[in-house]
Amino acid sequence: MIPGDSLLRWSVRLSVVLMLAGWLLFLSKRSSPSNRAAARWAWTAGFATFLVHLWTAFEYVHRWSHIAAVHETARQTRELVGLDWGDGVWLNYAFALVWGVDVVWWNGFPDSHARRPWMVAADVHAFLGFVTFNATVVFASGVSRWLGVAGCGLLIAATIRHGRHGE
Repeated sequence: MIPGDSLLRWSVRLSVVLMLAGWLLFLSKRSSPSNRAAARWAWTAGFATFLVHLWTAFEYVHRWSHIAAVHETARQTRELVGLDWGDGVWLNYAFALVWGVDVVWWNGFPDSHARRPWMVAADVHAFLGFVTFNATVVFASGVSRWLGVAGCGLLIAATIRHGRHGE
């Protein structure tokens, strides 16, 4: 067990739960001001918790080395799909950037964020969802994978329901 292993694992788990809560509250049929505020809080807290996970990974696993992160990503990808490819670490950096920009936009300029073109929102959420799906279903194992499947299923159902109601 590496130092900080519990913080590494629980920070990402909490981050995903908060992200999912933010998505589900945002897509809720009852899009009241309090639901929107709760969605924004969960989305922001999820991102802050993700930053704790990112810091913990670099502090305890990669020792603040981008090269070590690339090698570890390549190892995990090779073990899972047989492809020795470490550039997936850049997807993680992009994930942090996209989510962070969205959090700053939503908190700093909520009216502008609410009026953004639907395609911008769709692209942001599709990218974040893709990376989260890979992290929680493809690269996860055991109970974490099944919880990831359940969370993704909930999100898909909520998205379909949201689309049908034209909210």
